[in-house]
Amino acid sequence: MNQKLLLTLVAALALVAGVVLAWWFTAQNTDNEHPQYLQTFPEPRQLAEVTLVNQQGETVTNEVFKGHWSLLFLGYTFCPDVCPTTMAALGKIYPELKNISTDSPIQVVFVSVDPKRDTPERLASYVEYFNPEFVAVTGEHKMLFPFARSLGLMYAIAESTDNPNYLVDHSASVVVVDPNGLAIGRFKPEYNPGELAVSDSVQILTDMPVITKEQ
Repeated sequence: MNQKLLLTLVAALALVAGVVLAWWFTAQNTDNEHPQYLQTFPEPRQLAEVTLVNQQGETVTNEVFKGHWSLLFLGYTFCPDVCPTTMAALGKIYPELKNISTDSPIQVVFVSVDPKRDTPERLASYVEYFNPEFVAVTGEHKMLFPFARSLGLMYAIAESTDNPNYLVDHSASVVVVDPNGLAIGRFKPEYNPGELAVSDSVQILTDMPVITKEQ
């Protein structure tokens, strides 16, 4: 057997082994009865009632969550690190999330806590960069503060908004809201020194088929 043929056979066997391993890993994840990574709340959380505006300038209420599984992320478009990194990660796995077999489709909802700068037009441009199907909403702080708390999240503007480059401190978790509009848990980032703390998109993709099946 010449060397070229041998290398071809080795490459083919490696490819088959990789396919089998990937199938086995997927099967193992599918057979899990409970989420591996979601930090489930002791009881589903009732969301504070809100009236917000989406990226089309339309008024929306809590009804935006009904009939969908929602992956909700709190942030703002001027965020320099956590927000674009998390949104890009969600955009990358979104096609696979859409393929999950469920009666209630999965949607990604970006909630801006910076209504002064995040106009509907800016929100539209921002989420379209990651995926045009993403939902973006914002509203007055009197709505956003209790809404964030009801999700188990927080945000704070620690400096004057007269500074055009002010920053907003906010939670980095991705919260799962069920089709009844209840927050059931969150994917919380791991905090390691010197590393950006963002929710792991692989963990989200691993757990969502199990989460949607449990409902």
